[in-house]
Amino acid sequence: MLFWVKKREMTGIENRVYGYIRVSTREQNEDRQYAALRGAGVPQGQIYAEKCSGKNFDRPQYKKLLRKLKKDDLLYIKSIDRLGRDYGEILEQWRVLTKEKGVDIVVLDMPLLDTRRGKDLMGTFLSDIVLQVLSFVAENERMNIRQRQAEGIAAAKARGVKFGRPSTPLPENFEKAYRQWKSGKLTGTAAAKMCGMPLATFRYRAKLYEENNTVKMK
Repeated sequence: MLFWVKKREMTGIENRVYGYIRVSTREQNEDRQYAALRGAGVPQGQIYAEKCSGKNFDRPQYKKLLRKLKKDDLLYIKSIDRLGRDYGEILEQWRVLTKEKGVDIVVLDMPLLDTRRGKDLMGTFLSDIVLQVLSFVAENERMNIRQRQAEGIAAAKARGVKFGRPSTPLPENFEKAYRQWKSGKLTGTAAAKMCGMPLATFRYRAKLYEENNTVKMK
């Protein structure tokens, strides 16, 4: 870090150090990442943080950071999975940052992923191996999380837990409108209007009504 700073001072270029923070959900806390980046010397005003999925890089703050980064800038991240969780996407963005933009990257949780060091063939080879392994682990964890979520939802449904917004109560005249519609005395549009519903909503609620066998047709 000291050599890099001195190099920037000698060339008269402003010392540009950035940080990137990502969490997947609003419930997750970014404090540990902030503390790690601030401890590494990243100015508060040059930390870009957002709450977005790591499945791709279509993220507002990341795009803003990407536009800001210039050659020889330094980017800190806490761990590789904070950059992303898709194997191919991580490798591609790493290439964009280091090759196309000419940016140095430091992954604080993995000292081997520090592009300021080991720029010879062997250093690059080792960094590439570590990057590929960690990128694979990040995507594999994302897939495991999705599988656990799906299994949890399936188990909850099996126990009778209902998801989604609860349905609004049916109007008192729904059964009357339903019977007249089923017998052909009313059109769907007229029955929906009678119940104060859009036609699509009326048809959907009528279908659920039939499936639950709450109406006994005579």
